Amino acid sequence: MLPAIEWKKDRIVMIDQRKLPQEEIYLECIDYEQVAEAIEKMVIRGAPAIGVAAAYGVALGVLHMESQENLSQELDKIFLRLEQTRPTARNLFWALERMKKIFLNNQKNSLSGLKEVMIREAKEIEKEDIETCKKIGSIGASLVRSGERILTHCNAGALATAGYGTALGVIRSSFKKHKDIKVYASETRPFLQGARLTCWELSKESIPVVLITDNMAGYLMNKGEISFVVTGADRIASNGDTANKIGTYAAAVLAKENRIPFYVAAPLSTIDFGLEKGSQIPIEERDPDEVRKIGSSYITLPDIEVRNPAFDVTPAEYITAIITEKGIARPPYNQSLRK
Repeated sequence: MLPAIEWKKDRIVMIDQRKLPQEEIYLECIDYEQVAEAIEKMVIRGAPAIGVAAAYGVALGVLHMESQENLSQELDKIFLRLEQTRPTARNLFWALERMKKIFLNNQKNSLSGLKEVMIREAKEIEKEDIETCKKIGSIGASLVRSGERILTHCNAGALATAGYGTALGVIRSSFKKHKDIKVYASETRPFLQGARLTCWELSKESIPVVLITDNMAGYLMNKGEISFVVTGADRIASNGDTANKIGTYAAAVLAKENRIPFYVAAPLSTIDFGLEKGSQIPIEERDPDEVRKIGSSYITLPDIEVRNPAFDVTPAEYITAIITEKGIARPPYNQSLRK
C-alpha cells in the first residue's frame, strides 16, 4: 500500500483521499496551516493518520521558525490551530500532547537542535503507528476463523493510519494466514469511505470484498451471510463506549440482535481515560452539503435542512471485545482497558 502520509525533507506529502479511487493525487503541505486545512477538508482522515499529520504539522511549524523569540507563544498558536481541526479523534490530541511534551523538554536547545528533535519525534510517531497496527492485526487475527464473512464500516485501513490499518489490519493479517475470508464493506454515507477507500485498499491486495449500502447490513446478518464485525474507533471512553464513523452504532445493535460478535480494533492512544463514558465524547457536525451532494451534484433540494454528525457512540454493552496492540480487552472495560 502507498503511504497515506510521508515526510519529505521540508514538507509533508499526502494522498488526497477525496479523489480516490478514481485518481491517485498527492498534495504537498509546506506549513502547518496547510496541514490543518488538509485535516479539516478530509484530504487525510482516520484517527491515527490525523494524529501523525498533526505531529508533522507541529514539526513544520517549528521548522519554519527563524528566531527563538516568543517561541512558546508561536508554538501555542500552532497547537491551537491544529486542535481546532477535528474534535472527535482522540489520536489528534494524543499526538499534540506528545509533541508539546517534547517541546517543553527541549525548548532550551538551540533552534536548529529543537527543529531536529521535533521532526524526529513526529517521524517516531509515524513509525510507532505502523508497528502498532501490525500488532493489532496479528492479535486480532487470532479471533478470525477460516470461512469468516466479515463486515467492516468506514475505512480503518492503511489510509486511516500511518500504514497497515486497525480493522483492516485484522483483515490483512487474517488473509495473510491463508484464511478463507470474505469482506463486506458498507459504503459509509455520506463521505463514502467504505465504497471509495476500503474497497480500493482490499482490491489492491486481492482480498475478496463485496460492497453493500449501509442499510443492507441487517438483512445480510439475518440471512447468515455475515458472521463477524470489526471496525476502527476515533475515541474510546474509559468504560469502553466507542465513537466511530456514523452508522457504527446501528451495525453494533444489529450484530447483537443477530448474535454476531462485534469487535473494535484501535491503538491504546485512541482511549481517552479522562472520559468516564461515551456521552462525554465531542461529536463533530460537518458541512450539510456533504449530505445534500454526491460529488458536485445535488441529490436533494439545495436548501433542505440537514443533520450531519460525523460520528456516533456505540455503548460498551454492544462490543464483544476491543483489540489493542497490548492484547484483547473484554468487559468490564473500565478494568481491562486500564490493565
